[in-house]
Amino acid sequence: MLYDARSYAFDCGVNRQVYYCCGITDKGIAESNEDSYLVGGHVMNEATKECDVIPPFIAAVADGVGGEDAGEVASRLTLQLLSSGRPYKGADITARIMGIHRNVRDLGIKSGHSNMQSTLCALCVDEKNNAYVINVGDSRLYLYREGTLKQISTDQSLVQMLYEQGSITEIEKAKHNGHNIIMPVIGNLANDPEPVITQIDGGLGYGDVVLICSDGLSDYVTRGEIEEILSWPMHLSKRLRALADLALEHGSTDNITAVGVFCRK
Repeated sequence: MLYDARSYAFDCGVNRQVYYCCGITDKGIAESNEDSYLVGGHVMNEATKECDVIPPFIAAVADGVGGEDAGEVASRLTLQLLSSGRPYKGADITARIMGIHRNVRDLGIKSGHSNMQSTLCALCVDEKNNAYVINVGDSRLYLYREGTLKQISTDQSLVQMLYEQGSITEIEKAKHNGHNIIMPVIGNLANDPEPVITQIDGGLGYGDVVLICSDGLSDYVTRGEIEEILSWPMHLSKRLRALADLALEHGSTDNITAVGVFCRK
């Protein structure tokens, strides 16, 4: 697959980065998997997917909201809609996300799944290698660069709001009882979500790793542990598996999904 992607870029006479993408998902101890991920144009909610891609492309994680109707349908549909249509450009991302929200909401009403909802966290890289982060809800996107991990997305959750207001500390934030209370997400009947679009300054460069994950991972593995495992000298898919296994060891009761994007030279 790597040969095909590079050959395509060469034959087209363009100078495009080549990115390796990998996704894994694990239902953990839950009865079903309400997470989905998007890699190489494929929407998955089981097994592992690996491929090389050239821009424009999207990699994403969607987490069906626990306790709501048909979360697995909402997460899968969100990513199917995200991956369809013309390539994304910075100016129209928000409009596209709101269109997805309305489609998921309306389909839920028509199909009898009255309130199916999903988070969305995605990396969009356009033809010029501009990189945008889309965030709705509490799935996360991290950038690992030169040995340092940085969270790019900001949780749309009650505890994050309380933390920003100064009502709780960083330590209290991790242990707060309202940790799973999130702001309106895709498909919400009562309120529209407020997508946050963040551009990564300078785009992605050789050696950068982007990690997108559901809260079944980020709630149970610390930032330091993620940083350490991403530093390991092993294939990215094995590092993602190690992160999922550590979340399970730490008692994760949720589905665990992770997507990694590695910028090749």
